[in-house]
Amino acid sequence: MAIKEFFDIPKRYKTWSIALMAVGVLSIVIGFVMYGTDEHHKTRFWATMLHNSIFFLLISNASMFFICATTLAFGSWQLTFRRVAEAISIAVIPLGIIALAIMIYCVVADPHIYHWLHPDGDKILEGKSGFLNAKFYIIWTTLTIGLWIVLGRKMRQLSRELDNNPLPSVEARKKYIFKNTVWAAVFIVWFALTTMSTIPWFWLMSIDPHWYSTMYSWYTFASSWVSGISLIVLFTVYLKNKGYLEYTNQEHLHDLGKFMFAFSVFWTYLWFSQYMLIWYANIPEETVYFNSRITTDHHAGAYTGIYWFAFIINFLAPLLILMRRGSKRNYTTIALMAIVIIFGHWLDFYQMIFASLFKEHVELNLFDFGVAAGFIGVIMWTAGQAFAKYPLLAKNHPFIKESVIHHT
Repeated sequence: MAIKEFFDIPKRYKTWSIALMAVGVLSIVIGFVMYGTDEHHKTRFWATMLHNSIFFLLISNASMFFICATTLAFGSWQLTFRRVAEAISIAVIPLGIIALAIMIYCVVADPHIYHWLHPDGDKILEGKSGFLNAKFYIIWTTLTIGLWIVLGRKMRQLSRELDNNPLPSVEARKKYIFKNTVWAAVFIVWFALTTMSTIPWFWLMSIDPHWYSTMYSWYTFASSWVSGISLIVLFTVYLKNKGYLEYTNQEHLHDLGKFMFAFSVFWTYLWFSQYMLIWYANIPEETVYFNSRITTDHHAGAYTGIYWFAFIINFLAPLLILMRRGSKRNYTTIALMAIVIIFGHWLDFYQMIFASLFKEHVELNLFDFGVAAGFIGVIMWTAGQAFAKYPLLAKNHPFIKESVIHHT
């Protein structure tokens, strides 16, 4: 069958991506005028910038994790839509640069996001200063984002080098698979050292530097991972509805739905485990995290509503809707659930940051949604450009036949 290899960007798609980026820029300008110029309110402005830049960077980078994890597993089922994940991962370049600039500003100009920048007189913070200091933060953040970009680019290059150069022999295919596996392993190792361990401590947990949780990094990873899968689902369904990805069918969509369902449950397991362990131990320096997030001592925390609402749409909604086989094979249902999951985890990241900075009151307003729209526009734009520039099917990959005939 004839396939449409390249994406012809619709005028409406281009208009929406530009409009969303324009809304983001306008929101940032208005937000800076409202909050950024005032010494007492600039924390509010930079907290929103930090929230959105970190969240959208992590979920975009989850696409490359998906590619590398399935590569190491010698998976073939995902190859018919692998270019979707590759295109999304390109957004790590602009989003990484933006996030890096924001985080460097937060530790250099100190808009009162990270209190560990001034540990003097605080024995706890002084004890953590070997790890929590501006120099190490900047170096590690730069290395993290830099290698995400470099290693992700390498994986995309390995994929695209086959587009016009079919492998001539079985031996050549073995060498290609080995090289691809090695680079995927390198990315996974770096991903484990950053997203699964140190980076959530640095970027997020250290906002409340007296509090700590041994499960925080896994919790953050699970949130960004299931949101990343949902992002892949959205673009896959969109392209299918436009007549592209001819070899991607309900079987592939079903498996993506399984990922969304399974890792929503996994996120909930970590959510409950973190809460249960802190509740059971009842150590003051740990339980303080929940004071502004849930009802304690007969006083409702300011973020109680957001906290439980995020739980409902991140766990109960996927559990009840995606449990059915038919739901995971229905384009409309799975796309709707992908939007719900992404929004739910965006909201969860919001409370992770803001409930530590503004414990007494919720700051969420149109400014936050406007900035989020800008980052969504960046992802749409970069992905759209990649779809138009590179073939949508990795047609010469040694495992592509297994993906085409994939059946669950």
